[in-house]
Amino acid sequence: MDRYPPKSSDASVPASPPSPAAPVPGSFPERPGPAAPPGSAPPSPTEPRSPLIHLERPFDIDEFSQLLGETAIRVTVPRDALPEVLRRISDFMGFGIYVYEFTVRPAPSELLRNYIVELRRVDYSAEKAAWVPFVERGTSDSPFGPGASGTP
Repeated sequence: MDRYPPKSSDASVPASPPSPAAPVPGSFPERPGPAAPPGSAPPSPTEPRSPLIHLERPFDIDEFSQLLGETAIRVTVPRDALPEVLRRISDFMGFGIYVYEFTVRPAPSELLRNYIVELRRVDYSAEKAAWVPFVERGTSDSPFGPGASGTP
């Protein structure tokens, strides 16, 4: 009742509501907004403002599969998609053309909702009898490789 004045009996003069800038006596103070994080300054009027809503694209397992064949891949995978990602990596390597050394580690957060999967292409070295990082040797139209003469 303190916010709205009583209706006037004179219908020709409309009653004006009090301005919102002036505090109304007897009303409760407004709740304070969320506090700024410590050490952050309020944005200046000249800086562009960030959008209020930031939408991240959901992880797409098919888009990840299209990355297979690259020399190095790093993706953040949701926990529920991790088994399918590992299955697709092993299926892709089953062809024997591309072989990856990969690591899986928790993403930097307290909750184990996301994992970082890193893949690095490797080749087998007969001299070292071990898997070594892949080295690009160039491209060739020959089906026998970049250094082949084309005669078997």
